[in-house]
Amino acid sequence: MSNIIDLKKGLNIPISGVAALEAKKTIVPDTVAIKPTDFKGFSPRLLVKEGDKVLAGSPVLADKQHQDILLTSPVSGTVQGIVRGEKRKLLAVLVKADGANEAVDFGAKNPSGLKAEEVKDILLKSGLWPFIIQRPYGIIVDPALTPKAIFVSAFSTAPLAADAEFAFKDEVAAIQAGVTAVSKLAKVHVCVNSDASAVHTVNGKKHPAGNVGVQISHISPIKKGETVWTLSLLALAAIGKLFKTGRIDLTRKVAVTGPVVKDASYVVTLPGMPIKALKGFYDNSVETRFISGDVLSGENVGEDGYLGFFDNQVSLIKEGREREVLGWAKPFRFNQFSSSMTYFSWLLPKKKYNMDTNTHGGVRAFVVSDVYSKVLPMDLFPVYLIKACLAGDIEKMEQFGIYEVLPEDFALCEFVDPSKNDIQAIIAKGIDLMIKEMA
Repeated sequence: MSNIIDLKKGLNIPISGVAALEAKKTIVPDTVAIKPTDFKGFSPRLLVKEGDKVLAGSPVLADKQHQDILLTSPVSGTVQGIVRGEKRKLLAVLVKADGANEAVDFGAKNPSGLKAEEVKDILLKSGLWPFIIQRPYGIIVDPALTPKAIFVSAFSTAPLAADAEFAFKDEVAAIQAGVTAVSKLAKVHVCVNSDASAVHTVNGKKHPAGNVGVQISHISPIKKGETVWTLSLLALAAIGKLFKTGRIDLTRKVAVTGPVVKDASYVVTLPGMPIKALKGFYDNSVETRFISGDVLSGENVGEDGYLGFFDNQVSLIKEGREREVLGWAKPFRFNQFSSSMTYFSWLLPKKKYNMDTNTHGGVRAFVVSDVYSKVLPMDLFPVYLIKACLAGDIEKMEQFGIYEVLPEDFALCEFVDPSKNDIQAIIAKGIDLMIKEMA
């Protein structure tokens, strides 16, 4: 019998551009990017140089603090370039694919017959270990640690998120193998959003019901000194295929979504795909923001960017640079959505809106309000946690729940914030301070 989690708080953002449930295109990228910036807490050390030949599964980067944590190439080919930013910060390793799809053979194994250390060793050598994220702080897991549990959210409620049933309908056996493998490391909690048999059933259709942090807070809240690990369905599918075939296969269905997309649907591709490979899905005449992930917590990678390692969604949204004079005094705006019934959009509950990036106002004084608690279904005081992060007060951050949250959990708070604060950045800064001071 599964545990039932009833969630009432939250908000679904009615943005247009949901992907039709069909894969319109298979994109075999000429070049893929392995980005260490996708992995919080990963300090990269280069293992290759330009011109080196690599196979799918060949190590490309290692973590300076934990040399056994590797990032491997998703394709076979040649190292084409090393991309660096300010102060020579390593941003990406570019691999030009040769189309041969040759891969390192790690050996097919039945995970049910393996011990924890054997599973851990395979995940580390294959480069799939970074799929596992630790809470608190959202960093790559230290292989020497043992968590109190592992959590998997089997659905997403983020705006225009990929439909899990469609995206993973061909990966069921692989996902089951992945669950079997990681269950050797700790007890696994799987959360679904239906009446199907599962470890936990989440009754709640509003975002952020699909956030694993929300689910953890209702099942096993994180206390000081405790750690939990989290995985996505993408991770479980990749881990399962590794054990079933002995080879790395990061192929995934990616939802191409957003108001400016001409034909919102799915593509089959790999992480590290150039965003430019989606040409034909968007109009070049429209100034567009290219987001790897969803519009609330995804990364603005630009047209010259790449699909993130953890993402199976790309969101394309118009850059909103128009100014509206006395917009606050115009309640009869049926083409604008308001979460607080400021406009009469609440009379059209099924309407989808061609939203853009315009925040409709500048940053104002931070005020105490209950708007955050209305959309955050977690047992904490969001206003006080945000203020503690702003003040850099570690004791208060601990008191008000910094161990339980990541910036993505506050994405809706940022959306409804009347003061227009970048709340996710505030929480991220607080987490960075905790990592620095508590190390």
